[in-house]
Amino acid sequence: MLKDLIEYLAKALVDNPEEVKVVEVEGDKTTVLELSVAKSDLGKVIGRQGKTARAMRTILGAASAKLGKKTVLEIVE
Repeated sequence: MLKDLIEYLAKALVDNPEEVKVVEVEGDKTTVLELSVAKSDLGKVIGRQGKTARAMRTILGAASAKLGKKTVLEIVE
């Protein structure tokens, strides 16, 4: 569910939504969501001074806390 949330948010931000990929890596205590987008869309996902990325992480943190999990978002190039 959290993977779908991040994928939805990223696709709404970018020019090439077909290139958005979210990979879920399960750990013992933490789940890592790795978001990759087209190189030309990287700036849109990160935002000025990282504000968009920080907002996505805040939403993810709130949603995962509600589910009783710890989830981290990584934006990979």
